[in-house]
Parts: sequence; structure tokens; C-alpha cells
Amino acid sequence: MTDDSSLALQTALAYYHAWTSHDFDRAMTYIADDIVCHAPAGRLEGAEAFRGFMEPFTRILTSSSLIAAFGNDDTALLMYDADTVPVKGAPGAECHTVKDGLIHKMTIIFDRAPFDAAREAAKRAQPADT
Repeated sequence: MTDDSSLALQTALAYYHAWTSHDFDRAMTYIADDIVCHAPAGRLEGAEAFRGFMEPFTRILTSSSLIAAFGNDDTALLMYDADTVPVKGAPGAECHTVKDGLIHKMTIIFDRAPFDAAREAAKRAQPADT
């Protein structure tokens, strides 16, 4: 990891610590109203669309550990390993573009396959309607 004195990294870490401690309202204070987020689910525009994507994930999060964090005045990159209710050990990475202490652009990368497999396994485990 690196020195967290860069402005973008400070913002990204504050956001990360808020959502990983299940305080999504506080996490949203670091998100610009006009955020553009590129995620495995597609392009999201605006804070409400972002909240609709990210907040449900925070509800299934059981723990997260930061692997690395780097940044400068405009950009920060975080990599972490997340444990969730359906999937243990789900690594993810986020690249944030920050202006005036708010995240205006975010690219999130994670492997959706383990989550899809967990959903399929849960469906198969449900008893069939008779």
C-alpha cells in the first residue's frame, strides 16, 4: 500500500471504509450526484442508479480486507477481498476519479461467475412447487 496523503486516495478510502462498515448513507456522501459508474452490470449514471447497484451488495457483505490502495490528486485505485453471504473470497477492484472531494467516475471490476453459481445453487436447493 501507499501513503494515503493524496486527495483522491483519501476520498476513496473514506468511501470504502464507510460501505464496508455497512454505513451506506455515509458512503454516499463521497459520491457525486452525476457519478458515472462502469460495473459488470453495465454503465450506471447518477447517484440513485449507483445506490441501487451498490447498496444491495453492502447488505450481503460480511467482511472486506484491503489488499492495496494507490492514488494521486485525481485518481485512486483500491483492490480488496470481500466475503459475502453467498460467496467467500470475492476479490474486487475500483478505480475512482475524484474532483472536489467527490467520486465522479468509478470503474468496478469483479468476477460475477461465483455469484451467478451461488444463485443457481440456491435455486436448485429450493423445493419444487407442487
